Amino acid sequence: MTDDAPLRVGVIGVGSMGAHHARVYAGSSAVDLVGVADDDWDRAKEIAEKHGTRALNRGTLLQAVDAVSVVVPTQFHASVVREALEADTHVLVEKPFVDDIATGRELISLADRKDLRLQVGHIERFNPAVRALGDVLPEMNVLAVDARRLGPPIDRDTADGVVEDLMIHDLDILLSLFDAEVDETFAAGIRSDPYVTATLRLDNGVLGTLTASRITHQKVRELAVTGRDCRVTVDYLTQSVKIHRHSLPGYVESNGDVRYRSESVVERPQVKNGEPLRGEIASFVSAVNEGTAPEVTGQDGLRVIELIREISEALDGPEAPVAKSGGR
Repeated sequence: MTDDAPLRVGVIGVGSMGAHHARVYAGSSAVDLVGVADDDWDRAKEIAEKHGTRALNRGTLLQAVDAVSVVVPTQFHASVVREALEADTHVLVEKPFVDDIATGRELISLADRKDLRLQVGHIERFNPAVRALGDVLPEMNVLAVDARRLGPPIDRDTADGVVEDLMIHDLDILLSLFDAEVDETFAAGIRSDPYVTATLRLDNGVLGTLTASRITHQKVRELAVTGRDCRVTVDYLTQSVKIHRHSLPGYVESNGDVRYRSESVVERPQVKNGEPLRGEIASFVSAVNEGTAPEVTGQDGLRVIELIREISEALDGPEAPVAKSGGR
């Protein structure tokens, strides 16, 4: 690759999400989508034909590219990421990073030794509404964060539980918003159904409450940050932000009836909408081209996995907090 040549990229695993990686790469002038690979050869050929590239076996693809997206089932992340790194290829791996923390540390060490970029695909970091929240947050004295990621039963195959598949997004956002560690973790769930609520106490005093569900017949993707002077709400789906200030609760009389009413000033910061995946991939390509650290590092990915383990322990054990597992 010459300095002015586009980055040569590929996608390993072109199922539901991997096909979107291929689409975004194919539409970018900053990269050359060299090929895609999948254990399902017919699927690989279908996606390759759709995006004007080639279906290749994994080994051939890794020899032909500079960087690759790994979008295979979680249990195969470690082996495929290791194979890519050993082939001197930069890697963007979908979340969850790995299913074993020790293995994740080995992969991070391997990438560091080879001076390769290893980015984890926590896509909500690149949601324009979350970016806008990051601009507001420094002005707030934050007390609590509430997140709800709810929806009906999924129509795709996954071995990941509701915490690994859904709540993981909001855990990553919570950790990324504050320079703080988790002191205590509480969790409760409906054991026969995928519905979990976790409460986290950060060492900076912020309380986080997160709920994830696959049995709720309404799709909800919301985050709310409560401060002493305002409350900020984020809708991931509409990519909108609202700031509620100066609430004035009171009772009013109407036609002989007394009713409660609360009025507040609502600000709506301008949010430049865009596809988060495009932002994520652009960030990865930039990190590779410029030789800088990815915005979402392997260590960030591991930190979330450690927290997921603590939530799982709290769900399986008695109703008691689980102490933090360690620093970053």
